[in-house]
Amino acid sequence: MSLRSIDASLTGDSAILDSIGRSLATTVDGANALATSFANDAVFARNLADAVTLIGERNGRVVVSGVGKSGHIGRKIAATMASTGTSAYFVHPTEASHGDLGMITSDDLLILLSWSGETVELGNMLTYAQRFKVPVISLTSNRDSLLARHSTVPIVLPKVVEACPHGLAPTTSALLQLAVGDALAIALLERRGFSAEDFKTFHPGGKLGAQLLLVGELGHRGEAMPLLPLGAQMGQALIEMSSKGFGVVGVVGKDGKLAGVITDGDLRRHMSDGLLQQTVEAIMSVKPRVISPQLLASAAMQVMQASKVTVLFLVDETETPVGILHIHDLLRAGVA
Repeated sequence: MSLRSIDASLTGDSAILDSIGRSLATTVDGANALATSFANDAVFARNLADAVTLIGERNGRVVVSGVGKSGHIGRKIAATMASTGTSAYFVHPTEASHGDLGMITSDDLLILLSWSGETVELGNMLTYAQRFKVPVISLTSNRDSLLARHSTVPIVLPKVVEACPHGLAPTTSALLQLAVGDALAIALLERRGFSAEDFKTFHPGGKLGAQLLLVGELGHRGEAMPLLPLGAQMGQALIEMSSKGFGVVGVVGKDGKLAGVITDGDLRRHMSDGLLQQTVEAIMSVKPRVISPQLLASAAMQVMQASKVTVLFLVDETETPVGILHIHDLLRAGVA
């Protein structure tokens, strides 16, 4: 089937498109309702802030729990918190009632999710929390529910219309729970000053892990760097450029600082019969673009793309070259 026929079939089936459009509109309405509550409901906003403060001041871990779709959202909230510096894990309430309550200590904190606030399976966790004085943060839409009334910090979400035409399948409600969970995780991240380098510790694999590498870990050092001193002849520069294979030569002064660079473009601009007899300072470009070895690989890629260059020297705080990075190093690491 051609793309044209696919487009035609989609356009012709208006019932499907109408259904998708209604669901998306309902989702947007739910997100707007959440933002409106945060802006206009002082209690709702205060409880969100209190939840962040309470979690941030605890010495233990965040234990997240819920049933059904709330449970799935809870798992994601726990995973997001764990990956952003807040020690968290998910416990299924049924498993908790059969021994996993022993995983929860008095130093921990519970985040319990239930849209109705009356989920029976959470009852034993609430009882346990009261007995051992474990604080409870709840995400529910019913402020008069058992869960909200027995929570240290009840976060009462606005009641919204589900995208499901029967109002049964948790859709918009799950989105609101997820949005609040993400907001708490990010507020905690910023509260503790969790950096990109910290993030790298929890994300060593995949493309994300590659982007979080430091360029000092990817660059070439020592004899691999194409370097010459001021006063060197251009004939030496051509040999250095060809042997090292970066298409560039760095020029350093007596103080060891990078004084300039000579690129393929510089050679073309100064091509003449007397080129090889000239010194490197006559050809080099001064004040070259450089980066710190502590820069993230993803940021280095952005610098290269914005500057339209493929090679950058790495310099330390004294402007001494300590490495050289080629865009191919980033590509091999999986940054792009």
